[in-house]
Amino acid sequence: MKIGAYQFPVTGSITENMSHMLDAVSRAFREGVKLLVFPECAVTGYPPLAVSSPAEIDDALRDEAHARLQDAAVQHRIHLIAGTVVRRGSSFYNAALCFSPDGTVTEYDKRALWGWDQENFVPGTRDGILQAGALKIGIRICFEVRFPEYFRELYRQKTDLNVLLFSDTAAQADPDRYDLIRAHIRTRAVENVCPVLTVNSTTPFQTAPTALFDASGKTLCELEPGKEGLLIYDYEKKEPDFGELGRKAISDSLERHQQS
Repeated sequence: MKIGAYQFPVTGSITENMSHMLDAVSRAFREGVKLLVFPECAVTGYPPLAVSSPAEIDDALRDEAHARLQDAAVQHRIHLIAGTVVRRGSSFYNAALCFSPDGTVTEYDKRALWGWDQENFVPGTRDGILQAGALKIGIRICFEVRFPEYFRELYRQKTDLNVLLFSDTAAQADPDRYDLIRAHIRTRAVENVCPVLTVNSTTPFQTAPTALFDASGKTLCELEPGKEGLLIYDYEKKEPDFGELGRKAISDSLERHQQS
C-alpha cells in the first residue's frame, strides 16, 4: 500500500491551504497513493501562530474545506488525514479528520494540551484508531510525541502504522530541536515496535520532520526541511525481526505483570 505525507507552508488562509492540499491529493492519486497525511491544523492554520484564535476561523469556509476533502477522498479512492480546528458548540478542538473513500469521517482530538493549546482548545477523548485498507492506523498530534503513554495505548491496540501530525516550527533555524523531536519519534517507533509516519508544516523554520521510520527506528525516507514536497513510500507489513520480537515479548510480559 502506497502511503504519503505532504508538507507545505501552512498559513491562516483556508483558501490558500486548500489549494496546496487538493493539488497534493491529485498528485498522490496519480502516484497510486492510498493514504495521504497533512500537518496539524493544515486546513485552518494553527492558533495563534497562523490565526489569532479559533474563534476567528470562518466556520462556513472551514466546513466547505472539509466537505471538499471528503469528496476528494471518495473521488480518488484515497484515505486522507488532515489537521484542522473543529468547533462543537462553544468548544474548539485541535483535530485530525480522517476522510475515507466510503465517505465516512473519523475524528481524533489532541489530548496533550499545553500553552497555546491549553488556552485555545478542549482535550479530546477519542482513541485515534483508523482502518485504512489492510492497515490499522493510530493517530497522534504534535506534543503527544513527548509522552510514551499515548503510544503505548496504540501498542495495546496492535496498530500497523502510527501517524503523527505536527505544527512544530520556530522563528529561526533550530537544528537541536529538530534532532530532539526526531529522536522522540524514533524512540516511539522502537519501544512500540511500530513504524511511524510524520508530517509537519515547512514555515517559518521546520523543527520536526516529515518522514517515515520503521519499527526499529530506521529512517526509511525523509523530506528536506523547509521545502514543500510529497513523501511517498510503498509500505508493506513485515514480520518482526529478532530484536523486534524480543521487544514485543518483554512489552507483553510487562503489561501482564502490571495487570496482575
